[in-house]
Amino acid sequence: MKTFGDIDPYYNEYENAEILLQSIPYDGTSTWGKGADKGFDAFMEAAANMELYDIETDSEVYKKGIHLLPEIDVDVTPEALFKEVHGRTKQLLQTDKFLTFFGGEHSISIGIIKAMYQKYPDITVLQLDAHADLRPEYLDSKYNHACAVFDAAHNTNLIQVGVRSMDVLEKEYLNPNQCYFAHRLHGSDGWMKKAVGQMTDKVYITIDLDVFDPSVMPATGTPEPGGMDWYQITKFLKMVFESREVIGFDLVELAPMKDNPAPNFLAAKLYYKLLSYKFHLERNF
Repeated sequence: MKTFGDIDPYYNEYENAEILLQSIPYDGTSTWGKGADKGFDAFMEAAANMELYDIETDSEVYKKGIHLLPEIDVDVTPEALFKEVHGRTKQLLQTDKFLTFFGGEHSISIGIIKAMYQKYPDITVLQLDAHADLRPEYLDSKYNHACAVFDAAHNTNLIQVGVRSMDVLEKEYLNPNQCYFAHRLHGSDGWMKKAVGQMTDKVYITIDLDVFDPSVMPATGTPEPGGMDWYQITKFLKMVFESREVIGFDLVELAPMKDNPAPNFLAAKLYYKLLSYKFHLERNF
């Protein structure tokens, strides 16, 4: 039986798990580098070789239980994938579990976010990403990865962090007061409290791994120079978990490299770190 982190099957059983992990290995709309459909397997292999004790939180969060759900069928059109992910997420929101998702490319988040804001109308969506992803449609589809948060910008309290690449047409849909461009974050932590202060009580986090600088995360379809580093991102996310109720998150755009497994470990470590923050640092709500 495949389990996250090669944990004992007991902690993978649905009844014993507080956390659900949904794989959506879809790479149907990526327009440059391909390979995000292979990301989950690389992530799982890295997790199986990762230490499961988190030093920072002095915890072993896998003991909360991490249940691996069956993969969503991705041999479909972008529109059909959106409908399937949206419907599956609505079902999962009826459980009392903490929901986590792993792509695939960023278009997988559109259906997840819609289900989230339909249940929680006052939700904040926190996007960590190199790209604005605010196009109303791209290549004749509004379910393209370049449109990942267009709907969220109109239906949620969207906060964007790490953006350093966008088309001029996206300026129309961008809130400059809640978009923290990467070039303004370098060498400063003061923005973090401001960003958290703009969040509502409930937060959903979507992380495109290209938010990291390609020097530490080169394994993405569209790497952009000038990105964020590990401790900058984890410091900010720790602050979010300590002060807000995070109701779920997704990680997307890991496109594994044949001869460099380090990015796979970063993805696995980040996933586990967020769970450690959720269950061992987040205040009671």
